[in-house]
Amino acid sequence: MSSFDGLFSLVESVLGQSAAHWLREHVEVPRGLLAFSWNQQAVHRAWLAEGLNLCLLHKLVDAVPDGRRYVEEQAQQGRKVVFDHGAIRTVDWPANGELPRGRQAFARLLEPLGFTDVRTYPLTKLNMTGWGYRQMDLPEDIAQFFVSELHPGRFSQTFQQAVTRVVSSSLDPLQAEHTSILERLSLTRHCSLGEARTLLPALYRAFGRQHGVVLEADYQSLLDESAEMAWIATEGNSFNHLTDRVQDLNACVAQQRDLQRPMKDSIEVSASGRVMQTAYRACTVTRGLIDAAGHYREHQVPGSFVEFIQRKVDPENGRIDLNFDSSNAQGIFKMTDSKA
Repeated sequence: MSSFDGLFSLVESVLGQSAAHWLREHVEVPRGLLAFSWNQQAVHRAWLAEGLNLCLLHKLVDAVPDGRRYVEEQAQQGRKVVFDHGAIRTVDWPANGELPRGRQAFARLLEPLGFTDVRTYPLTKLNMTGWGYRQMDLPEDIAQFFVSELHPGRFSQTFQQAVTRVVSSSLDPLQAEHTSILERLSLTRHCSLGEARTLLPALYRAFGRQHGVVLEADYQSLLDESAEMAWIATEGNSFNHLTDRVQDLNACVAQQRDLQRPMKDSIEVSASGRVMQTAYRACTVTRGLIDAAGHYREHQVPGSFVEFIQRKVDPENGRIDLNFDSSNAQGIFKMTDSKA
């Protein structure tokens, strides 16, 4: 079995054969992985990082029909998508149930996979902060994570009380055996294939909603002050969006508009001029909330979406610019604001 066969076998152990085959046919996997150990006794962390990213990409296209259609249309044109980054939202709040506070719930699993927090991005308009986590073995090739924290302390007391009721019921998807394997990865950058098969499903589950059912009144209190926190209330720590890295964003946008896809009105351009981003508007999903009478009622709320990014070369180092941009991020985040 080749290393790539092994990677997709690992993905299959989480998602099943059909999903693993779909990913192999539709998503570019970096050849640079072949420089790292894939062995029954020693699987390098870069393979686990890529395996997790593939699983999470599939989870999002399963949840966003427009995203699956886009990826499959790219394949029909002879192109596999290039997974640039995924984004998750966390809550900077002490009453977070079993989960560590804010981004620490994800730093503890991303860092052992070789991801490093390389830059901080103030998202002041949203009362949030973002961090770019880059995989240091293959920084240009393995998708980054944009991890954001919402700061409830900057909102009203009513809002903060609603946040506590929502997130304080959170359960931790990582058990002692998983944290033990993560510790080994931190120390040696490797784990056994058996350990990888134990760890990956838990990492996959971490990118989801860990808290319980939400009260309709709390959801409305959150929505009144922060569309982002309302989104977290229904979607948790799921991927907010995934991003395809394209060569020509203007051409991509023109094609998507010709196809009458739900595109953002404008392209966000970074202060450097080297990073350009736009996106589909978020899909609509059905989520249940508990009303004042204690009944479970379904509501239509914003889900996740697909983003498109073009990264130009930084003339100072001759490499593509892997940074994010605070203004760009705040513009992209509006895709999940039902009032935008």
